[in-house]
Amino acid sequence: MYYYQRKASNKPAPYVHETAMIESIYHEHKGRYGYRRIHLELRQRGVLLNHKTVQRLMVGCGLKSTVRPKKYRSYRGSEDGKTAPNVLERDFTATRPDEKWVTDVTEFKVNDQKVYLSPIVDLFTREVVAYRIAKNARLPLVTDMLQDAITRLDENAKPIVHSDQGWQYKHRSYQKQLSDRGLVQSMSRRGNCLDNAVAENFFGLLKTEMFHGQKFKDADELIEKIDEYITYYNTRRIKVKLKGLTPAECRSQALQAA
Repeated sequence: MYYYQRKASNKPAPYVHETAMIESIYHEHKGRYGYRRIHLELRQRGVLLNHKTVQRLMVGCGLKSTVRPKKYRSYRGSEDGKTAPNVLERDFTATRPDEKWVTDVTEFKVNDQKVYLSPIVDLFTREVVAYRIAKNARLPLVTDMLQDAITRLDENAKPIVHSDQGWQYKHRSYQKQLSDRGLVQSMSRRGNCLDNAVAENFFGLLKTEMFHGQKFKDADELIEKIDEYITYYNTRRIKVKLKGLTPAECRSQALQAA
């Protein structure tokens, strides 16, 4: 019995190399990856483990991904202006890039300063197509963002552009930008955040992974970190729904196949 125990104790612990890789990936992404994304990342690196094994090894190491808060507030505007019908109707699927876009505005607070983010998210790739950040929620936050997105569009692409009923999206300048380019405007029903769930989910993800629990000295530092995160989100953060691709990789593959 003694010799058996001694021999067993000399055996190397199982999954030592794999556990080290899991810890490396976890810290590389600043704790933002749960076991599903780490499982996909390992596969891309040639390490084939069952996802349940990855989950068990992470638990053993005390590694947990950041937990998204259930509720968060996004900026809402006045009731003035012209509304559009809900063309999207919660159909968040798309068959190609630039078929359907969603957009919204969210607010951050740093000390006594406010920061506003206005992105457009593509429903096929989940890529942030364009965005603007400002210390106020004036109209150019949205109209300049939309112009950036339109500028990168292929000549024949005419995506549906869905938003809530915020005052910016009902403003004649914003609506003229859409109509001049032949884009279809869609709006959520009044007070129904589920109609724009993908935009809301993006804000929840962003705030969980780079804002909540963090300290920023001022609004300028926060703006810098939001810029960094969106670049990371588009080009490095793999998505389970995209079968382990990043949004940028998904767009590239789709355009090559077209």
